[in-house]
Amino acid sequence: MQNPVSGSLRLLHIDASARLGESGRDPHGSHTRRLGRRLTERWSAARPHDIVSHLDVGRKPPRPVDAAWIAAAFCPPERRTLEQRAVLAESDALTAAVLAADLIVVGAPMYNFGLPAPLKAWIDNVVRVGLTFGFDRSRAGEPYWPLLAPGKRLIILTARGDYGYDADGRLASMNLVEAGLKTPLAYIGMHDSDTVAIEYDEFADERLARSIAAAETAVDRLVDRLASSMAGR
Repeated sequence: MQNPVSGSLRLLHIDASARLGESGRDPHGSHTRRLGRRLTERWSAARPHDIVSHLDVGRKPPRPVDAAWIAAAFCPPERRTLEQRAVLAESDALTAAVLAADLIVVGAPMYNFGLPAPLKAWIDNVVRVGLTFGFDRSRAGEPYWPLLAPGKRLIILTARGDYGYDADGRLASMNLVEAGLKTPLAYIGMHDSDTVAIEYDEFADERLARSIAAAETAVDRLVDRLASSMAGR
């Protein structure tokens, strides 16, 4: 990670693919890792003073939520035991990274229409009462409210075996990847998002090649647009 520079932004890049290589470089490599590397490299070239960090939940899945985690998370911080603090240590670190980030880039391949299990575990670890969302049952109106600072942005880089998962596509109703990320992250305050997708992976023909090329172009244009809009920040 780079040292902070005045005016620099923080980009958190998360990989979740079970495939550890990259398509185009490694046999049976990951398309989302390929897009993630392309995006972060282009971002760093455009904004070299920004701070880019990498979290690979595909290689090192976060601890899933269990009874001990729930008991610790919902215990008032001042009353937590040393054991409960240890249980939440990983979640605390993951949550701190989200709170610090201005831009979160998530490589999220579609597995059985939804998110990879390690990525769902990451979500469960960072949607934290008192840290990323507030709750007060006596509050007038909505008892829940987001705690993330405004202006954070989500970029989803996804890959699908079939095709037609975009809005109004033949399989749009079966696309649980984007909803699975956008809904919980909007709940804690991250409302702005962009998605770039590769499709036709299972067909492995010229349609896949065209989809990869189109996605890489879309990544380049997205970086150029966002980097330009954030000039001076």
